[in-house]
Amino acid sequence: MDPRPHRRTPGERVSLLKNQAFRLFWGAQTVSMVGTNMTRVAIPLLAAGTLAATPFQMGLLQAAQTVAFLLVGLPAGVLVDRSRRRPILIVSDVLRALLMAAIVVGFLLDAVTFAALLAVTLLVGLATAFFEIAYQSYIPVVVGRDNLVEGNARLESTNAVSRLAGPTLGGGLVQLAGAVATVSVQAATHLVSAFLLSRIRTPETVPERTERRRMGPEIREGLRFVLREPVFRAITGSAATYNFFYAVSLPLVMLLLVDEMGLSGTAVGVLMAVSGVGGVIGAALAGRLARRIGQVRAMWTSYLVTVPTALLIPFADSGWKCLLFAVPWFAMSFGIVVYNVGQVSIRQALCPPELLGRMNASVRFLVWGILPLGSLTGGALGEWLGVRGALLVGGAGMSAGVLWLVFSRLRPLRDLPAPEESPSGDGAPVRT
Repeated sequence: MDPRPHRRTPGERVSLLKNQAFRLFWGAQTVSMVGTNMTRVAIPLLAAGTLAATPFQMGLLQAAQTVAFLLVGLPAGVLVDRSRRRPILIVSDVLRALLMAAIVVGFLLDAVTFAALLAVTLLVGLATAFFEIAYQSYIPVVVGRDNLVEGNARLESTNAVSRLAGPTLGGGLVQLAGAVATVSVQAATHLVSAFLLSRIRTPETVPERTERRRMGPEIREGLRFVLREPVFRAITGSAATYNFFYAVSLPLVMLLLVDEMGLSGTAVGVLMAVSGVGGVIGAALAGRLARRIGQVRAMWTSYLVTVPTALLIPFADSGWKCLLFAVPWFAMSFGIVVYNVGQVSIRQALCPPELLGRMNASVRFLVWGILPLGSLTGGALGEWLGVRGALLVGGAGMSAGVLWLVFSRLRPLRDLPAPEESPSGDGAPVRT
């Protein structure tokens, strides 16, 4: 019997739901993301409410979640390419569970300060950096390259569900049971994720190295691939621009909802969860849109049509004006999920297997490494322009990210080109 469930005979289409390895991987990702999104609401609420954090401190806290991609992202990509990916995922989950447990102990001892919260958030970010880089490099092993769009769409659907359920549960638990219960749940979800990952039996070979290379040249090889290939450069540029200005906005959104609009923790959780609804619908329709209008076209048009609605958010207020937050929050999530399914599938399909870890690390270094700079900028802009003024800057910047795609060689394409037709800068094919 073939131990790799995703293999099938030519012409036969088998749903990934029949792939046991994918089901385990999908389950691990689901429980882990629900816990993570609970804490992404719970910890900022704790900082803003209990610890009375300033806008700049909120920016610092947000930056601590992603600065690890600047610190260890590129070396992590080399290590992922040198190793099997599943053990890295398991160890990262266990470390995150232990760190969440440390926060729980701190709460029980009444010893949580902003500095302690910041330090643990930074350490969790380091473990997350390794997990995320190995995660995207492991997907082709589990689903096979022919099933990347379906696999990424299903994984994005649960990312969206977690953004729906996580904030609602996080806000409600903080209000009803306190931070201890909320953070304890996240610790448990990471342990469940590690257990499910440990049950995957899909063979994964250790990459062979004929010679021991230094880390520096291997890092440069991954960066060169991302920056020199026009397809990767356009995708990375658009994502980096969006993420920078999203990070400008994110720490201020909580202050808009809590301080400017005067909402309770439960109401904040419900409004934040609207993005999950948009994401679920976007993930459900991503494959259908790709088939109807083309994978490449669906990717950039979803961004163009939905993200500019962010310019309405600064005008949100109590009463019916909550819709000026809820509608853009829904639309942006819908569009970005469709965009993400497309761009991740394109990257995974066009990248050589031996470069997957370094490609993902290079993209994450550029796209996620810029997040802490955006968070700090958002905190500073919030102090200078006020919360609403800074959110207006963030909305304009996020909208501008689509220009990378509109003015690239991707715009005229309907679908992902064959290798010999790929839109390279000098007419040469993108490496596959």
